[in-house]
Amino acid sequence: MNRDQDIQLEKDRARYGLLAVVVSNLAIAAVAVFGVWRLNGNESVIIGVLTAAFTAVSSMTTAYLGIKAVSNTAKSIAAASATPPAQTPTTTPAQRTP
Repeated sequence: MNRDQDIQLEKDRARYGLLAVVVSNLAIAAVAVFGVWRLNGNESVIIGVLTAAFTAVSSMTTAYLGIKAVSNTAKSIAAASATPPAQTPTTTPAQRTP
């Protein structure tokens, strides 16, 4: 693969990964709203449903962002190690005579 294809592949992965997270979060929120609506004011159960929904949304979002950050870091480290280091002249220090 050439560099342009790699960049496009990374963009697609990021785009569709984010789309999956957003759709999942919306689905969790919709189920939580529907559950709260159907509970007819049972406060203790509503608190449990909302807590579980908030936990699921925050866990999924945090996992996506964490995985994306680690992936970006690993890619930048791999790119940095793939480029050869600049050649520095190797000179030995002059010996001092007593």
